[in-house]
Amino acid sequence: MRIKVIGALVVAAFLAASAPARAVTNGQPDGVHHPWVGVMIQFIPGTDLVSVCSGAALSGTKFLTAAHCADPALPVFVSYKSGPPFSLETDFTPGTFTPDPDWCIECDHGLPGFDTHDVAVVVLSASNNAGPYAVLPPLHFVDTLAMKAGVDIVGYGVQGFIRGGGQPQQIFLFTRYFAPSLLVQSNNVQSDEFIKLTANPAQGKGGTCFGDSGGSDYLAGTTTILAVNSYVTNGNCTGVTYSQRVDLPDIQSFINSIN
Repeated sequence: MRIKVIGALVVAAFLAASAPARAVTNGQPDGVHHPWVGVMIQFIPGTDLVSVCSGAALSGTKFLTAAHCADPALPVFVSYKSGPPFSLETDFTPGTFTPDPDWCIECDHGLPGFDTHDVAVVVLSASNNAGPYAVLPPLHFVDTLAMKAGVDIVGYGVQGFIRGGGQPQQIFLFTRYFAPSLLVQSNNVQSDEFIKLTANPAQGKGGTCFGDSGGSDYLAGTTTILAVNSYVTNGNCTGVTYSQRVDLPDIQSFINSIN
């Protein structure tokens, strides 16, 4: 989700990630169940860090993610491997990152208007996913869904936190994880552009966290994307999370314009 240091890690950890096998966000390793969900990295100039986000294949060369995830002036790299070890040379494909031209972050005070048009498309230099692929929903599809409709969340982000003895440390396995969640239907300013999902590990449900930005939220049991993970409201990744709807005409117009 969107914070100043989103999913950043040292390159050494990126190439050979390891951490305690614990998932406070109540997820589980995805394995081969969502092969169209991938991870995107971008090296941060002048540092030994990379930024990490998730995303979804719309075709062999088209990858959907969040606009806040990368600098469009620099290349990004995408892999659909479900977990480490990773090789930059053999597991990742370079691509060009294009954010929605109407994307605006922190363009207004307070939560309503904080973020807008938070989607981006990556065009890869070669096809690196044979399918199946994620699909966009019918226009205004989210408005037809019931309160607590089932939503599948999949991504490579933080699985939880190690607490005690100072500031909590992120548990980051660099592995694709899955968890079920629930849609929180509401009728307010944010609902015009975002969906809200539960993020508490109760009743077998899970939530998204840092590094899951750009990952898609799916209608449960389908490949239909409802929204793209955008931001959380606290550093513990609890409560609710917000995702940019992709069933809106202007959002789909942008996505479909990139080939």
